[in-house]
Amino acid sequence: MLKANCKNKSNDKQYAITKDLGENIALFQTIFSNDDTLIIRTFQNKHLKAAKCCIIYVDGMVNTEILDQNIIRPILDNKLDEDIAERNLLEEIRNKVIVSSSIKESIDMSEINQAISYGDTVFLLEGFCTALIISSKGWQARQVTEPISEKVVRGPREGFTESMTINLTLIRRKIKDPDLKFKFRQLGTRTHTDICLCYIESLTSDKILNELNKRLDDIDIDGILDSGYIQELIKDAPLSPFDTVGSTERPDVLASKLLEGRIGLFVDGTPFVLTVPFIFMEYFQASEDYYNNFIFASVNRILRIIGALLSISVPAIYISLTTFNQEMIPTPLLLSISAARQGLPFPTIIEAIVMLLVFEILREAGTRMPSTIGQAVNIVGALVLGQAAVQARLVSAPIVIVTALTGIASLLIVNLIGASIILKTLFLLLASTMGLYGYIFGVLGLVVYLMGIRSFGVPYMSNIMSLDPQEIKDTFLRAPWWQMRLLPKFAATKNHVRQSKKRN
Repeated sequence: MLKANCKNKSNDKQYAITKDLGENIALFQTIFSNDDTLIIRTFQNKHLKAAKCCIIYVDGMVNTEILDQNIIRPILDNKLDEDIAERNLLEEIRNKVIVSSSIKESIDMSEINQAISYGDTVFLLEGFCTALIISSKGWQARQVTEPISEKVVRGPREGFTESMTINLTLIRRKIKDPDLKFKFRQLGTRTHTDICLCYIESLTSDKILNELNKRLDDIDIDGILDSGYIQELIKDAPLSPFDTVGSTERPDVLASKLLEGRIGLFVDGTPFVLTVPFIFMEYFQASEDYYNNFIFASVNRILRIIGALLSISVPAIYISLTTFNQEMIPTPLLLSISAARQGLPFPTIIEAIVMLLVFEILREAGTRMPSTIGQAVNIVGALVLGQAAVQARLVSAPIVIVTALTGIASLLIVNLIGASIILKTLFLLLASTMGLYGYIFGVLGLVVYLMGIRSFGVPYMSNIMSLDPQEIKDTFLRAPWWQMRLLPKFAATKNHVRQSKKRN
């Protein structure tokens, strides 16, 4: 029941803080019933009996030193004047007694309950229906280390952690610009997960920002435990194997994307930060490309592109040449392949499918197992099983070489592994029915499909098909910095200038 002069802002009208401290304690005991981690500590000022109060927090989520030294001890020991109690004792305690960098008044039960669950301390005072939410978070957070998924030889060794506060600090250190904006909101009807939009206001397109906010508003789910939840819910082409929302664990990568007008999306509890928009060429760009010499970086980028093409094409081309288009193979090589296939029980297409399946099983097993055991599994699978299968005349030696080349090439771009599995299987089936024509039709269909995808209104193949010299200077090749004077037009619609002067 609501009490006089105590208005509840919560959606649940059944619960409201009253002026009676005993009723308030019973209220929180009811809300957090059967939860032994809830701690309610009552105490009273030794000089003023009216200063009867309590603090409510969750054990293990708070810094107990903050509670003892900054809240309990000051209230117990300070001599509070008698004439203050009848006026505004709560405000006096807040402004002159409690030592904290963050104190907030609230009568909203939803906000108060979330604060308790997230490691803050709620302070209640007899005679007042307003609670003080005091920052006292004390749970452990992982230290800043190099991200495992994006290792580099040259470049910063910092990686995002599960603490959003630490992650925002890492970005602030790199971009010291008042135009860098952070907008907070919550998602998840039960988890109330904090998320944060990060962007440079003078560079980011308002259209893209509004579209992102609209898609976030449409999310209605009980919990968000990782940024992957949001990535799947807001992406364009939801059934596509290609990402239209990027992700990174590296602060330097996110900073570079923010400087190009993109938007970062932090999610509390995960080190993976989302970026939008995301275009196809970003698969082949690495942070090290911009720290090394542009010639060496361009060579590495071309190798990644070749690796992606090999990972989806080699099995299909091998099947089409050995099954349908044998006249295109040099005679000595054709005789060698035919000799290797003598006495084998399965056709080439079955060999290819089985070997590719075995490789994916070994790759997944090596990924999920502990690092030392995973390496052993990969070595045993690649050497022992492959050699044993050839000696047992179950598969031919050429198909083992094709599988190994395909697998190694696919590892050049880890983020494309999912799409490459689907594409190489599709191309393999087309090649097994129509030969090289099937493979060519598959490639043409893939190009047409990619041309039709958009990421937050931005064409997925932006820059690649552009005729503007400035737009293609960071695509297949990485031009020197003094040549890349303008930002990409697809995202930074307000200010295109990266460098005002060109090197002579």
